[in-house]
Amino acid sequence: MSRILRFAFVGGLGFVADAGMLLLLLAVSPLGPFSARLVSVSFAMTVTWLCNRTLTFAPSGRGVVQEGARYGSVAVGIACFNYLLYSGLLLAIPALPPLAALVIAAAAAMALSYLGYSRLVFDR
Repeated sequence: MSRILRFAFVGGLGFVADAGMLLLLLAVSPLGPFSARLVSVSFAMTVTWLCNRTLTFAPSGRGVVQEGARYGSVAVGIACFNYLLYSGLLLAIPALPPLAALVIAAAAAMALSYLGYSRLVFDR
């Protein structure tokens, strides 16, 4: 399987982790769609880092702490883009379900993620 397909697979796992946590938090906690998404995206970042380092790119050779810091830095930048798009969609289209906004934002962030991770985190 090509690296891009593995990355897409891991992204799918991250999406399921993100969406599942978002739906769980919306159902069982007092958090609204904005604060719940902050928690769910953090959870998804951890899932995708662990999966990308084992399934997609292989460990970078930098050591877990440095690699994790690099991954986290790129992920936070992408997450900010993702969250801003998600929030903008919900504010611009109030009837849009949060899960639909998540799908759109996640798809838009995927290409940026691959470029960032492949060039800044797992480059050799």
